[in-house]
Amino acid sequence: MTTYSAIFETLGLEGWCDSGANASGTMSMAELLAKSSNGNQETSLWDLPFPSLDALHEACGAVPRTRDMTAGLEDIFLLIKNPLKVVLDPITQPLSWAIDGALAGIMSLPWWIMIPAFLIITQLVTRSKKVTVLAALSFLALAFIDHYTYAMQTLAIILVCATISIMIGIPIGVAMSRSDRLRAGVLPLLDMMQTLPTFVYLIPLIFLFSVTESKLYGIAIIIYAVVPVIRLTDLGIRLVDKDVLEAADAFGMSRNQKLFGVQLPLALPNIMAGVNQTIMMSLSMVVIASLVSAPGLGALVLRGIAKLELGVGIIAGLGIVILAILLDRVTKAALVRVDHATRH
Repeated sequence: MTTYSAIFETLGLEGWCDSGANASGTMSMAELLAKSSNGNQETSLWDLPFPSLDALHEACGAVPRTRDMTAGLEDIFLLIKNPLKVVLDPITQPLSWAIDGALAGIMSLPWWIMIPAFLIITQLVTRSKKVTVLAALSFLALAFIDHYTYAMQTLAIILVCATISIMIGIPIGVAMSRSDRLRAGVLPLLDMMQTLPTFVYLIPLIFLFSVTESKLYGIAIIIYAVVPVIRLTDLGIRLVDKDVLEAADAFGMSRNQKLFGVQLPLALPNIMAGVNQTIMMSLSMVVIASLVSAPGLGALVLRGIAKLELGVGIIAGLGIVILAILLDRVTKAALVRVDHATRH
């Protein structure tokens, strides 16, 4: 850019810019075309581009380009990839075993055992005949459209990943409720985890793990789904009435006794709401995780998109909706039961 070139010349940086241009090596085809078409043209103030890295690089070869910066990030990641893999492999391997075991266990049992077992569990958890009937109709609908196997695969992955998310999230939420400093440090991280596009979670994991390993999509699901249960556990404990805590102090209860005897029971409705959201987010991420070999209904949706099979995609999407409604109603019925128990 002629205008920016004049600025560098005024600052006496021509030598530095020329040395950078010589060291930068060959130019890309796009740069050669831009140079040949615009190299002799004066840039007016109206057409002056924003002083970005690429615009400044055209005027001064010593200024790095945007692609140089991204290539540098890739080089750093590739440099730490092997040491990071050595550390993470033994830690994350149990996740692969858990997911593979759940898939094998659920798929090894026939439908006439699995469906009644799920209905019994639903009745015990919710104590609601309406929800149990809804569960029965949901499983029958999935079986009727020949999506029972895919739904069970999706359910197995959600069962493992949501359980691990809850086991990780509740202790972190408790710790945040006890320390304002920890909370101030963790909240920005949770905000970032919640706002990042779901596909972004898969990028570094693909570099670290093989696509054939179930822990690849398991880690992505857990990272994405753990946020709500952390937030709502922290919120629930902080919303416990101070008068109740003062009464507990008057009885001489220790900090841990207050936590397990007062705070967690009173915060249970909020925690259960977090569990509900974690399960729902696990289900949504399972569909995205089909891009990296996650089995289940998401794989059918991906097939419908990739091969333009409209019917396959729509029916698989209908199966996901049925499963989502079922999981939502079961967890909400359990929440109502817990809320009723804490009030009486």
